[in-house]
Amino acid sequence: MLLKELTEAFGPSGFEGEVRDLIRREAAPYAERITTDTLGSLIIEKNTQQKGPKVLLAAHMDEVSFMIVGIEESGLLRFRPIGGVDPRILVSKVLHVGPKRISGVIGAKAIHLQKPEERKKPLGLSQLFIDIGASTKAEAEAHIAIGDTAVFATRYEEYGERRAKAKSFDDRVGCAILLEALKEDIKLPLVAAFTVQEEIGLRGAGPVAFHTKPDLAIVLEGTVCFDVVDAPAHGESTILGAGPALTLVDSRTVAHRPFRSYVKKLAEENGIPVQMRRVKGGSNDNGVIHLTQGGIVATSISVPVRYIHAPVQSVHLDDVQNAYRLLIAVLRGLEKGGFPL
Repeated sequence: MLLKELTEAFGPSGFEGEVRDLIRREAAPYAERITTDTLGSLIIEKNTQQKGPKVLLAAHMDEVSFMIVGIEESGLLRFRPIGGVDPRILVSKVLHVGPKRISGVIGAKAIHLQKPEERKKPLGLSQLFIDIGASTKAEAEAHIAIGDTAVFATRYEEYGERRAKAKSFDDRVGCAILLEALKEDIKLPLVAAFTVQEEIGLRGAGPVAFHTKPDLAIVLEGTVCFDVVDAPAHGESTILGAGPALTLVDSRTVAHRPFRSYVKKLAEENGIPVQMRRVKGGSNDNGVIHLTQGGIVATSISVPVRYIHAPVQSVHLDDVQNAYRLLIAVLRGLEKGGFPL
């Protein structure tokens, strides 16, 4: 299953090679040209001689992760996050560490040994370590080097009513949707970009947009979903199962209103449920794509992800399917000249 394989692949920011190889393999039968740029983003072009607006479709390959920054004499590893990770959720979580994918667990001083004042505060990164089962520094160094990376070890699993959990729906769910869209016979010049280093500053998308010079761009993303107990209605951001989300404004972008309105209209015409992303925090590759060249008309179609940037993330598979349906509806509309540039 493609979504399972994508979410379980090892892909920290700046170390996306395993994900890139997987996507290249899946996309090759549908591509006219495949290149990798200097930063490592995978660029797949299709219908390069076709008339019509050139459309850039983008999804990022990287996931929140960790880098090893020290090895203690005891064999324990010191680390820091790559991307936005809340230290409060890390204790006792299992990781895959280094190029050999060694199992490790994030540990800390047991509560029995903590002073009363320590128990009142969340553990900081300096109080955490990764245990890979080594007893000495030399034993750890036989398997791990400073600069190696680690990711959560969560496996993909479907559960409940049309739900799935995994470690990296942000943004392997966007990668999966984009790969499926490449199989469609869309009569437009298409650029499918699987970008790098989104989680540490949207770094890969800007060079891709500058190089490919699209007329329009659509970002496929996993976005924050907070619809659980005690969430006020105005703070829910998105609701799981209510359809893909369209962005109004985020920390890097004020949405291009005519293009977003066009996407929303097509959703309504095709009976596809959509919702508005109702918080300002966070951003995605659209934040740099729309500023490239003289400015690019762009929008995002996002799948709500509960517990985003956590060891176990959750999506509703209907949202995934409806995000794909909406993307195809938009591309079909652009084929017909439905959005004037």
